[in-house]
Amino acid sequence: MQTNQLISQQENVGKPLSKKERVILAREHASRMRTTESVKQALEPLQEIEPEKAESLAFKGIPYSSIISEYWLRNGGEPQEGERNVKLHKLAVNLRAICDNKKEILMAVLPRFGLSQAELRSVVESACKEPPKGISRMMESIIKSEEARRKMEEQDAEAVAEETGAKLNVRTLPIGLKESLAGVPVSMQLPVLCAVMPIAAAYADGVEVEYCDGFRQHLGLMSIIRGEQASGKSVCKSAIDVWKRQFDEEDAVARQREEAWKERRKGRKANEKAPDDPKVLIRMVPVTVSCSTLLKRLKNAQGHCLYSFCEELDTLRKTNGAGSWSSKYDIYRLSFDKGEWGQDYNSDQAESGVVNVAYNWTILGTNGALHKCFKSENIENGLSSRVLVSEMPDSSFAKMPKYGKRSEECEARIQEAVTRLRSASGLVNVPRLRAVIENWVEQKRVEASKDLDRVKDIYRKRAAVIGFRCGVVFHLLTGNKKESNACLEFAKMMAEYCLNQQILAFGQTLETQFIEASNECQRYGKNHSIFDQLPPSFTKDDLRALKQGNYSDAAIRQITSRWSRDGWIEKAEDGKHWIKKRTE
Repeated sequence: MQTNQLISQQENVGKPLSKKERVILAREHASRMRTTESVKQALEPLQEIEPEKAESLAFKGIPYSSIISEYWLRNGGEPQEGERNVKLHKLAVNLRAICDNKKEILMAVLPRFGLSQAELRSVVESACKEPPKGISRMMESIIKSEEARRKMEEQDAEAVAEETGAKLNVRTLPIGLKESLAGVPVSMQLPVLCAVMPIAAAYADGVEVEYCDGFRQHLGLMSIIRGEQASGKSVCKSAIDVWKRQFDEEDAVARQREEAWKERRKGRKANEKAPDDPKVLIRMVPVTVSCSTLLKRLKNAQGHCLYSFCEELDTLRKTNGAGSWSSKYDIYRLSFDKGEWGQDYNSDQAESGVVNVAYNWTILGTNGALHKCFKSENIENGLSSRVLVSEMPDSSFAKMPKYGKRSEECEARIQEAVTRLRSASGLVNVPRLRAVIENWVEQKRVEASKDLDRVKDIYRKRAAVIGFRCGVVFHLLTGNKKESNACLEFAKMMAEYCLNQQILAFGQTLETQFIEASNECQRYGKNHSIFDQLPPSFTKDDLRALKQGNYSDAAIRQITSRWSRDGWIEKAEDGKHWIKKRTE
């Protein structure tokens, strides 16, 4: 219509236009219209997708990040400087067919590789000039392989959940935690996550949080990743290496200052005054650090949390004699709740003072080394219940695991997560998280009471604290004001996993300290509870027979008294029988 009007206007000015002139004029007008529309689109701001939502974007349930990672593997790897625009343009052309040619989605999922927002938009605009002609063969192949891999991962996740009692949903993890698991086989994801939690908590040392009991806590966490030789524990180290970069960079400068001070002190003349101790802040310390040096580091920590990583638990055990190891036990126990510790010596050569211990660590080790450190004579000292233990999957006769590569973008996001944790400070209010953990620990109390399981009753309490603190780290990384449902599920999952792993690692050793009868060392499952096995009306002899132990009348009375207070049973009229009031 507009073209015809333009032709009429031209004819009114002079003589009628020829057919050829009409065609030329129409083409020029159409070209001007296309140019105007392109300029208009270029000037219009794209509707940006929030980073949190961008992470969840997927095609047929497959995250775009996974599709892009596979694309780079098949196309010569991630682009280097000088080829970024060309390779990103090709990627965008391939992706637009599975993004409905939506520029805002491409802008959200495409990696930056140092490009500005304007530069990336230029790439996207160029790639989307023409409508997509359908999914390319290469993209179809990538999607099929990712669907097959995803199905296999889901099967592995179900197997891990059945074995450990904990199912990890990687897609719901926040920034930093999700990237830590990039390229990690499903069966190893929980150990890697447990290895990372203490250093993540150490970065968030400016945070205080109120627990269910009303007391304030800091985020003290310690983890031991155990497994046989060649079980793949090094996958934990590769994640820790990325997380500790900021610590390493800052500590390198501090150690140089300290070494320069030592050299000046050595080179001074006999009558010359010794230079002042610079009292540098060094946060990464080896686990083999002496108690005096550790005290010095804590005194100079300016309230910050120290961190240690050790690749072999046996190294710690061998380098600490009986006396030193006993002292370290005390320090580790106190660090869980930032307790007070110190020492006093007359000598000026030894460090003296009193500090509040803020000290997290991650240690890898074999099962043999773990049992040598936590023997029957010291299992009751409280450290075993304060440690987040994780067992590597059994690698006996298993195929060689395949690890993926953690991209530079993943590593950059981990550093972003570190910065986010370091910037958090003050009292963090998490009422929903408190309520969820309080319900969980009460549920475990009921289970332990019905099973008469003292091991579960002991470990449930601090497993709840550990799960709660892991939930706080999750919440801080999300940047949300309120705890998300994913955060609450994660905290419960970590508490459950921690409890199961502690019982698996230490339960039998601890129980031998309670009960002499060897058949009492088994742990009853939910469907084999002592309470559930009793008939609706029972006597103390029935209870004693189920327990299969030489229980005194006083011990039996204590059990029935607890059940009566909980409202599970009531005394029958004959005074000899008890009647069950609830059986759920």
